[in-house]
Amino acid sequence: MSVPGSYQAAAGPSSVPTAPPSYDETVAVNSYFPMPPAVVPGPTTGLVTGPDGKGMNPPAYYTQPVPGPNANAIAVQTVYVQRPVSFFDRPVQMCCPSCNKMIVTQLSYNAGALTWLSCGSLCLLGCVAGCCFIPFCVDALQDVDHYCPNCKALLGTYKRL
Repeated sequence: MSVPGSYQAAAGPSSVPTAPPSYDETVAVNSYFPMPPAVVPGPTTGLVTGPDGKGMNPPAYYTQPVPGPNANAIAVQTVYVQRPVSFFDRPVQMCCPSCNKMIVTQLSYNAGALTWLSCGSLCLLGCVAGCCFIPFCVDALQDVDHYCPNCKALLGTYKRL
């Protein structure tokens, strides 16, 4: 009589099992292999210690083959996205989008809304004899245009109002 779930071969020319092995039988098969020894602190060498205490070579490792050149390969182009630049009343170091060079912008001052409002308010205060044109000479009251020193392209404008 046999134990239920035991792995038996059928009688006859073909040895086909009647039922698959149980989980316990499968685990018991792996218990015949020796467990690797515990890690011992100390210098590491290329040899692995076997169950009898003798050194043996480590198992060979297989690597996947390197694929050859593909005729249908697609060329990949890296695109660098530049973050938006905030322009103020000071020169800015940036990469010029026109000539693709690192530059420090050149500044140009132009009369803007704040300049004209200052001029009008000085006229209302009674500075009609030419003093009302002082805001056109003060850079802190004018708008600022940023230009590339290499290609002279307009890169941005800082408006006071």
